[in-house]
Amino acid sequence: MSSDDDHVPAPLRRLWRIPEPSRLGRPAALDVDQVVAAAVEIADREGLAGVTLPRVGKKLGFTGMSLYRHVGSKDELLALMADSALGSPPPIDPQDWRAGLRTWAFAQRSVFRRRPWLTRIPATGPPAGPHQIAWMEAALTAVSGTSLDWGPKVGILSLISDYVAQSVRRSGEFAESRPEGLGQVEAERAYGRALERLVEPGRFPQMARLFASGLFETPAPDTPDAAADDADFAFGLELILDGVAGRVEPSGS
Repeated sequence: MSSDDDHVPAPLRRLWRIPEPSRLGRPAALDVDQVVAAAVEIADREGLAGVTLPRVGKKLGFTGMSLYRHVGSKDELLALMADSALGSPPPIDPQDWRAGLRTWAFAQRSVFRRRPWLTRIPATGPPAGPHQIAWMEAALTAVSGTSLDWGPKVGILSLISDYVAQSVRRSGEFAESRPEGLGQVEAERAYGRALERLVEPGRFPQMARLFASGLFETPAPDTPDAAADDADFAFGLELILDGVAGRVEPSGS
């Protein structure tokens, strides 16, 4: 690292694990990685609400105040957690932009489904951590063979990433609100049957036709919830990719 690193803000230095200038005295008993790992473990087990500096400190055998030497604030801890928990992106083949973005989106969805608390972390700025930058690099690699400018490229990956996060968050909220033991397919079927009885054709003609169409009865009784969820996600993603295709492959080109 060059001397210019002295001008990098402390939160970014910690995010990128740039060592702080050495100090005299005994080595610190804690480091950023230990703090972040403990916080991620709590979030994996209890969700984001369970992560507090006192809880993390207690898990490590220290006071919450002692963690401020390693993380400047709760917001910084969340940023460190988000980057660490994201992990590394999948390899992307730049020869097929659509397949590459599809791979990227499904891989990100897999991470978010495994750690849904990641979708709950407030966005306080653009991606800045090494793992987040690696995911951006992977998405940009997917569209590197197109003639798109940098603005549209960044817009595309932001749109897809937001869609993935929202899809996982909404699916989780629906699952949490369903009565215990009732799966997605059964819930959708019950919803369609109830609303078909309530919606009056004279008042809501299109919605009445929708509920009478049998759409919510379509999945077979043994359709796994995961398969139905995957189909909904894939449909929305393909619509986005169709829009991208309009920019990548304009008509008449």
